[in-house]
Amino acid sequence: MGKASAMALMNAGYRVALVGRRQELLEEVLKASPKGQAIAVPTDVSNPVAVKALFDKVVKEWGRVDLLFNNAGVGAPGVPLEELTVEQWTNVVNINLNGMFYCIQQAFRVMKHQDPIGGRIINNGSISAHAPRPNSIAYTATKHAVTGLTKTASLDGRHFNIAVGQIDIGNAGTPMAQRMASGVPQANGQIAIEPLMDVDFVGKSIVYMDSLPLEANVLFHTIMATKMPFVGRG
Repeated sequence: MGKASAMALMNAGYRVALVGRRQELLEEVLKASPKGQAIAVPTDVSNPVAVKALFDKVVKEWGRVDLLFNNAGVGAPGVPLEELTVEQWTNVVNINLNGMFYCIQQAFRVMKHQDPIGGRIINNGSISAHAPRPNSIAYTATKHAVTGLTKTASLDGRHFNIAVGQIDIGNAGTPMAQRMASGVPQANGQIAIEPLMDVDFVGKSIVYMDSLPLEANVLFHTIMATKMPFVGRG
């Protein structure tokens, strides 16, 4: 989703800082990027010092930050909650929740003081911000918490022209989601194949959300495979 969104933004004329822990994956996207429109900044978002250095580098490179797509996230093994280790729980919280907060915090620091003031932040919530899958307590808890971050940051950003919204994505066709095509556990205990959608639609959604002037905000945007089992019982 990060790659698809980065490419969609660059195709729309944005300059994009590519952020992630693995340098080699960032370099792959950088090679496919239009010349001069992207930089790669390897960063562990669970480290607040590294996140501050990231934003300092972007401001040094381009002078300002107009858009943050807060996309970093991981899951934990799909085991009964009593079998989840403290380390597995903490890893998900550190990246999905703490890391997102650190990025929001640094974006506010920059956006409040740049000229013209303001910018937009889009947090990746997930369908799990609304309803859990079986054996997903760490991931689901953090994605519910993302909604709290979104609402509070949206409120706190009002006076500074900072628009904060959330995108909730269901079954985008990424390598991590390919297991859906083979069948995954359902709430009723059955294993079922779930439809996927093209991940490029996520990138198009990000571009749309930021195409609005800062006086307008998409607070919550849900994009999902039309036939996935989200709406309704079973």
